[in-house]
Amino acid sequence: MRIIDLSTPIDATAWEPEPVEHQVMSAADGAKHMSEEMRAHFGIEFDPSVLPGGELLSIDTLSLTTHTGTHIDAPSHYGSVAAYGDGRPRHIDELPLEWFHGPGVVLDLSGAGPGTVDAAFVSRELKRIGHTVSAGEIVLLRTGASRLSGTPAYFTDFTGLDGSATHYLLDQGVRVIGTDAFSLDAPFRHMIEHYQRTGEAGALWPAHFAGRDREYCQVERLAHLESLPAPTGFDVSCFPVKIAGAGAGWARAVALLP
Repeated sequence: MRIIDLSTPIDATAWEPEPVEHQVMSAADGAKHMSEEMRAHFGIEFDPSVLPGGELLSIDTLSLTTHTGTHIDAPSHYGSVAAYGDGRPRHIDELPLEWFHGPGVVLDLSGAGPGTVDAAFVSRELKRIGHTVSAGEIVLLRTGASRLSGTPAYFTDFTGLDGSATHYLLDQGVRVIGTDAFSLDAPFRHMIEHYQRTGEAGALWPAHFAGRDREYCQVERLAHLESLPAPTGFDVSCFPVKIAGAGAGWARAVALLP
């Protein structure tokens, strides 16, 4: 089996609108920290100097949002009330694991430019690759935006889905839609200027707000979709980190090829 990494790293040195803080406790300081913790919590005295080199283990502490790096948006991210079920959208730790492993299909949106594509565009792309989407498949959108990852342009120059395209995929039974862009919706400026010009409320975050009516997840900030050798014929595994009560969770997304 060949494994292709589809994930963007969490990198404190890269540009982010909400910067990542990454503090590293050295192995030597980790030894002292462990000794102090053992004394404080368990009443155990231990001299860290007896360890090889006086070192034990390094410890990393990060401060970041759950939407940094490759991550999965849960239904509760889209709003506090859902139009389905009992009206309470589920958090990331409550979703079925089966959603996050299944046959993948990648659609090429790289020629569309900043903004959105509609259902007709998605339908044409599926016809071009000769594929009919079925329930349980994980649809990935290759916009080409991942080449800008780590720069301000990554957050402004990409292609998203409009409401019709999102609902088109959900109509086929898709539960998970992924993108190599910052968001499944259009860039902020594109959406807001469209709304200010037309007054069309449906232009604002239509892909996200579709999740208020229909339960589904987005995988955002993927990478290396251009490394997939074909639009189909691979599985996707993208299990989210189990964060209790959270609207999103980081994921190590990969493609699995025979």
